[in-house]
Amino acid sequence: MFSLNPPPTASIVICTYTAKRWDLLLDVIESVRAQTVAPQEVLVVIDHNEALYERLIEIVDNVTVVESSGPPGLSGARNTGVGLADADVVAFLDDDAEAAPDWLERLLALYDDPDVLAVGGRVEPVWEAGRPGYFGEELDWIVGCSHRGMPKVASEVRNVIGANMSFRLEVLRQVGGFNVSLGRQGTKPLGCEETEICIRSKMGTPGSRIVYEPAALVRHHVPADRGTVPYMLSRSWSEGISKAQVSQIVGHKRALGPERRYVRSVLPRAVFSGIRDWGRGSDPHGLGRAGAVMAVLACTAAGYLRGRRIAHIEGRASAGTALVGTPWREVQ
Repeated sequence: MFSLNPPPTASIVICTYTAKRWDLLLDVIESVRAQTVAPQEVLVVIDHNEALYERLIEIVDNVTVVESSGPPGLSGARNTGVGLADADVVAFLDDDAEAAPDWLERLLALYDDPDVLAVGGRVEPVWEAGRPGYFGEELDWIVGCSHRGMPKVASEVRNVIGANMSFRLEVLRQVGGFNVSLGRQGTKPLGCEETEICIRSKMGTPGSRIVYEPAALVRHHVPADRGTVPYMLSRSWSEGISKAQVSQIVGHKRALGPERRYVRSVLPRAVFSGIRDWGRGSDPHGLGRAGAVMAVLACTAAGYLRGRRIAHIEGRASAGTALVGTPWREVQ
């Protein structure tokens, strides 16, 4: 049965902050130009780097290059793009995540359902120096990619992945955009702003859905230094802190449901599989994979507890005073 509604239009927002990703950024822009469904507009938002802005406006055409009008950080840059967007749907790409030719078409197809607020897609890692043997696919979230245990067909999820996501423009504006107190700021590996905005988007709209469509693919460049053990542990610690921040805003049950299932089912299987493969001699890296999973889990949990402690101290310090300058509150 065919829909009588016209297909939605799309604005694509690409945020960038460093000239170190120059070649990757140009590849991302080219991948957007090659889409089977053309976007209405492409916005490249420069996060407080005037030299990069000047360089890019001299090189690229058929895209709109703007400077972020928000505070430094990814959330502020994304909000700048949302403020300028003029299409039904806003799709976001990282500056190092190249889209497959039918990426946008796959995302937009799900918006035929009016209950769908946001659609995200699969993020496949492209390892600069090859995947380290101890880095199991269960841990690919560390490098901003889809991980083992995620749905293999289009499914409702709590949140989408930041490198490959889209929202109805009206939804983003109704909820006030991304929370600028969350998310990456330069090389500071904090995150979870996507989780928080997805949760806020669904609150107050019973029956609404957020969908993960693995057929909507982007390939995410992973530098060699992000496959190292120090980065894995640092990113895990930061993820724990970020999850604590989100829990403080939207409540622990909303913030941690999928994580509990992941810890109960996906990670034990990964540890068992790694030890088994090592014991059978089929994979010499199996024991390292199992050890990495346990170390990441421990660091994430420690970061979460630290984040909860910080939130508790800050909450006591600000007790009895009104929050100023942010529309986001914890929801009881």
